[in-house]
Amino acid sequence: MLAVKDVIERLRKFRDERNWNQFHTPENLAKSVVLESSELLENFQWSDEGDKDNIKEELADIVGYCLLLCDHYGFDLDTILHEKIDKNEKKYPAEKAYGTAKKYNEL
Repeated sequence: MLAVKDVIERLRKFRDERNWNQFHTPENLAKSVVLESSELLENFQWSDEGDKDNIKEELADIVGYCLLLCDHYGFDLDTILHEKIDKNEKKYPAEKAYGTAKKYNEL
């Protein structure tokens, strides 16, 4: 498995070899995350399973754009993911959230 920094380096290289950095503004990257997420969701429009090969491709597109956003802002993915999990653990304590889909303010 590649380390995140190695994946980001490959994404940068791919982007820069094509002179696409000019198009990779934070706004455009965020839009691309949403568009690719819609393509992922399309797999489940008429099926609970979806096309696994296409699901892999769409997930890779989404994660790639997210990594480029992290790179743009200098965010460390490991750090921001752990910070968000810490925040969610406080908002959704297991003893209150276990087995329910209620939002944190309804627990």
